[in-house]
Amino acid sequence: MSYKTILVHVDDGRNCDIRVELAARLAMLEDAHLIGVAMTGVSRFLIEAVAIDVTPESLQPYLDILRQRAERSLVPFEKIIRQAGLASYEQRLSDDEAAGGLALQAGYCDLAVLGQYDPEGAAPSVYANLPEYVAMTSGCPVLVVPYAATTTSCGERILVGWNGSPEAAKAVRNAIPLLRRAKIVEVAVFNPDRPSDAHGEQPGADIALYLARHNIRVDVMQERTETDVGEALLSLAANLNSDLLVMGCYGHSRFREILLGGVTRTMLNAMTIPVFMSH
Repeated sequence: MSYKTILVHVDDGRNCDIRVELAARLAMLEDAHLIGVAMTGVSRFLIEAVAIDVTPESLQPYLDILRQRAERSLVPFEKIIRQAGLASYEQRLSDDEAAGGLALQAGYCDLAVLGQYDPEGAAPSVYANLPEYVAMTSGCPVLVVPYAATTTSCGERILVGWNGSPEAAKAVRNAIPLLRRAKIVEVAVFNPDRPSDAHGEQPGADIALYLARHNIRVDVMQERTETDVGEALLSLAANLNSDLLVMGCYGHSRFREILLGGVTRTMLNAMTIPVFMSH
């Protein structure tokens, strides 16, 4: 298993260069095709509706401004990719809002690299629920980069948050290319007796055996916490000097509203290292 098509969201947010550099490095390691996508922020459905009901001239100046802004964000993408020496890549400018447009395109990719929502420096077209919306509706795993990231170091020391759920199992399977390259992989099982039917006789042993068959050696840690598991997981990652966290994305969608589980919400709000998620 490997990633052969990687998508990265390109915008004018303050951590976009780090995000693109990380995506380019992964594409180089995986010999993958990299797609840089910039969105105008205007829904394709709105454009279609206006094209029918309103004269195009009334919308065109606004669209031109948004397209120019998106085009400008692709300039550093091109520069970073050329400097990295990546052979296979493309850039796309899409007339669509970010979450829906990225989810649509991520459905045809092996990995989507996105940015954590930045309340102070997000592009106007980016909404707070973008990472989880793409993770939960595209069927593609996402790698979410913190908005405060200052380095592209990612994947040497990986911490897996394991609870025996289908979401966690899918995240681990989707992360196998990264896990194989890691120097250290540690699996954390929090409060393994709650619920009691989520694990085998020895919590964490089954996933360790599964990964061993992929030639991935792991250390399993059983942890207990009475506080928020998301906060405990972030604290453990800091203590272990982990540079990537792998976990399931928990929640469900109701039309365009995303109802997140507590651990997922904590992680997306307070992450300090890149987080790999699958739903």
